[in-house]
Amino acid sequence: MRVSVEPMSMDRGEAAAEVLRPHAEHTFAAELAALAAQDDRPRPARWKLSPWAVATYLLGGALSDGTVITPKYVGPRHIVEVAVTTLATDRALLLLGVPGTAKTWVSEHLAAAVSGDSTLLVQGTAGTPEEAIRYGWNYARLLAHGPSRDALVPSPVMRAMAAGAVARIEELTRVPADVQDTLITILSEKTLPIPELGQEVQAVRGFNVIATANDRDRGVNELSSALRRRFNTVVLPLPESAEAEVDIVSRRVAQIGRSLDLPAPPDGLGEIRRVVTVFRELRDGVTADGRTRLKSPSGALSTAEAISVVTHGLALAAHFGDGVLRPSDVAAGVLGAVVRDPAADRVIWREYLETVVRERDGWTDFYRACREVTP
Repeated sequence: MRVSVEPMSMDRGEAAAEVLRPHAEHTFAAELAALAAQDDRPRPARWKLSPWAVATYLLGGALSDGTVITPKYVGPRHIVEVAVTTLATDRALLLLGVPGTAKTWVSEHLAAAVSGDSTLLVQGTAGTPEEAIRYGWNYARLLAHGPSRDALVPSPVMRAMAAGAVARIEELTRVPADVQDTLITILSEKTLPIPELGQEVQAVRGFNVIATANDRDRGVNELSSALRRRFNTVVLPLPESAEAEVDIVSRRVAQIGRSLDLPAPPDGLGEIRRVVTVFRELRDGVTADGRTRLKSPSGALSTAEAISVVTHGLALAAHFGDGVLRPSDVAAGVLGAVVRDPAADRVIWREYLETVVRERDGWTDFYRACREVTP
């Protein structure tokens, strides 16, 4: 059950407009409706769209009526096709990748396109209890009347099973191993026993699970071989080229900027390109021309972090500058992303500034801005 708290002075329409980050199925409702209207291909049971339309929703394209579907994911088409096809089978989907490879983003949009509801979500943490995946109890009713279906509190996974929808589990490898294994029966038998009531919930057609996991967290709570066999694993890579990453950052910054009512900068592409270049070079351990080997800092320097740095810079430019995105607006954000370990990363950053940025044509203003904020 989704609960919302609305300001008393607003009607429902105004309250919906005030949501800081609407769910994907609401933000892109017009695109989903256009795809559904044009979609004449076979749809699996309880799917809102056909697999072809789901892939088109994620990758973007133009429909026969002229409707333009914006890309939600910029990457290899075959990755999206494999992910969508997996959801049409009896195997669950595990999206695996390093931080910032859009695992959560892809998971949300897949659920929105397939089920029309991306909110059946379990957030995995070291403290995630078994009840978050199976079910819990309303203890007031439990004490008053004993075990009953009225006293049972279904998890998002149980609700997805009953509705034939897609459930999402974020950061599966952060969940304790014994809690992870509660998924085995659900994924293999498509059944969730309720021994307290002598009952069970059987999944109806359309049910599936999308889980995400961080490459760097594989050693935290490694998935058991029994559980891993229930998933089809799709690895989401980092953007292949600088241009692809610049495109991703530009699109997401524009979307976030609009949601925050930030004016679009007259020309922010140059600074976006510099941030992406810095992140890629330090992440890869080599300059773009391949001539200089570099030490990589401890941080991930992901695409998601680049988006955050540029969005913060855009806010600085809008509220404290002239609206033009400049090196001084992004310098502090770049420093914060690179220098996570003050002892080791600061040395790596200073060496990169002096040996690469300082000598690069057209980067003098960026070098000076970064030097000013570097202690």
